[in-house]
Amino acid sequence: MTSSTTSATPAPEPAPEHLPAPAPGPPAPSPEPARKAPSAASLARQRRKASAVRFWKRYRTHRAGLYGLAGLVLIALLALAAPLLVGADVQSVTAAPGTALESPSAEFPLGTDQFGRSLLGLLVWGARISLLVGLLAAALSVAIGTLVGVVAGHYGGWFSTVVMRITDWFLVMPTLVLAIVLATVMSRSMWTVVLAIGVTSWPTTARLVRAQTIAVESRPYIERATALGGGHGHVMTRHVLPNVMPLVLAQTTLGISTAILTEATLAFLGLGDPTVVSWGGMLQDAREAGAVSSGHWWYLAPPGIAIALVALAFTLCGRAVESVLNPKLGVGR
Repeated sequence: MTSSTTSATPAPEPAPEHLPAPAPGPPAPSPEPARKAPSAASLARQRRKASAVRFWKRYRTHRAGLYGLAGLVLIALLALAAPLLVGADVQSVTAAPGTALESPSAEFPLGTDQFGRSLLGLLVWGARISLLVGLLAAALSVAIGTLVGVVAGHYGGWFSTVVMRITDWFLVMPTLVLAIVLATVMSRSMWTVVLAIGVTSWPTTARLVRAQTIAVESRPYIERATALGGGHGHVMTRHVLPNVMPLVLAQTTLGISTAILTEATLAFLGLGDPTVVSWGGMLQDAREAGAVSSGHWWYLAPPGIAIALVALAFTLCGRAVESVLNPKLGVGR
């Protein structure tokens, strides 16, 4: 007897009428805004800041450079504060507080000049002119030398030969003699002294910058910049000049002391501006007053010592800067 089985399909379960609502959870975090890429200007500022920090860390390892920098800061502060410390009336001849050629005393620590003016006040006030002339003359000299050196090194050929022969002519001529000629021909003023020093002392900077320019332009990235369409101006200003600036900075620091000594020499020879007080002018006044033969040492010593100290301070700073920017020189600390 056969029995047949039929499979019954199970009926679906009835869906629940009401499902419980899900519990509220924490809100989904909002997506973080994309960070902006730093701009080229901010990157350049960061690089300059990092470079300045590295420079200072290396510079402060040079004790002589720190001594020179401290002396320059002190003298610069005295020069800037001269109107407050001694006043502008210290230059007045008619309102001089003392008698002629007084020796150092409690009232006049450095004595007086032939008009009865305080030599200490004149020394502080004269720092303004001497430092200003030295800075401006050195800046002008280095600017001319950098321009001539970069252009001559970049173009090369017969142009560089002609420019270098002119530079050699200026180099073999005595700088002081050329400065005296210019100061004699032109009107006697502070700007004449600046121009006379600046246009006669640039050849050394020009030769150094030209040699550095030739070394820089032999590097591969200069060839790539030229192949990508960079013109002469682009290559010189964007690639060559930044690489020669360390040399220019060191040369400027070293040139300031020479400019101050040249200004003092011109003023001592009577070729400075007679309406302003400078350290060289004080030496000229002392010579005219006969301080050398009469033994008034306090008239000669202060401006001479001040010139020597400032020149020494700038030289120490210049050697430290040169050693930091070019450690291969092996300048002592």
